[in-house]
Amino acid sequence: MAAVQRLLRAASSGGSAAAARRRMTSLAPEQTPSSAAAAAAFPFAGAERKRRPAEERNVQWVFLGCPGVGKGTYASRLSRLLGVPHIATGDLVRVELASTGPLAEQLAEIVNQGKLVSDELIINLLCKRLKKGEERGESGFILDGFPRTVKQAEILDGVTDIDMVVNLKLREDVIVQKCLGRRICSQCNKNFNLACIDVKGENGLPPIYMSPLLPPNNCMSKLITRADDTEEVVRNRLRIYNDMSQPVEEFYQKQGKVLEFDLPGGIPESWPKLLHVLNLEDQEEMKLATA
Repeated sequence: MAAVQRLLRAASSGGSAAAARRRMTSLAPEQTPSSAAAAAAFPFAGAERKRRPAEERNVQWVFLGCPGVGKGTYASRLSRLLGVPHIATGDLVRVELASTGPLAEQLAEIVNQGKLVSDELIINLLCKRLKKGEERGESGFILDGFPRTVKQAEILDGVTDIDMVVNLKLREDVIVQKCLGRRICSQCNKNFNLACIDVKGENGLPPIYMSPLLPPNNCMSKLITRADDTEEVVRNRLRIYNDMSQPVEEFYQKQGKVLEFDLPGGIPESWPKLLHVLNLEDQEEMKLATA
């Protein structure tokens, strides 16, 4: 609960696996002057700000990447593997959109225009989620879609230690095809993708193949398309993200926490390679052996 309160106060002022823990310790250097200064500007900086060493807690990772790259897919898989919650700000927004009231109406207008939700709204939604998680005894997290601005990153640095930032990358033309193929089952709320992507290698770029993620027969007739998954909105969202993401990437690169990962294809091709670069292959084998 204290972490949630610190995050709220920072916003108002402006500003499981042993192998995984070993890796994140090596990727989490001392605070840089910029993040330390940002934290010091908040009223909770100093003695009140208590942080557990990385070896005594679960992972605290951030997933970066443009909309549609697959952050949710890989963050969700890693959360199950490591036993930590996957917190996606996009999901938080959609849950709020499904509710009633002025905030839902405000969010609907922003999302349908392909714009990014403001820092204040995102932080309020994240605080609600962290509060519920702490009440359930959750430990660690994988953040997906936050932070999106340097201001958000500074606020986050002021209340907790991010161990590693995984930056997923994929060609824009492939991302557009993926987004236009996305579907959601209106009954079970699971995500699927009808797009079969087969891009030939050219101009120095490698070929990419991604098979569709088809729903079971009982979901096929219940598929719906997100209101913001139109080509115009998707491309506008990508432009906005690219303009805003570079400062956030640089913020974490200065701290030595960024792991760049170019997706070589769909899940069958990318998942094993991602586990390899994260040194989590043993964890996957252990989980399969005990399943």
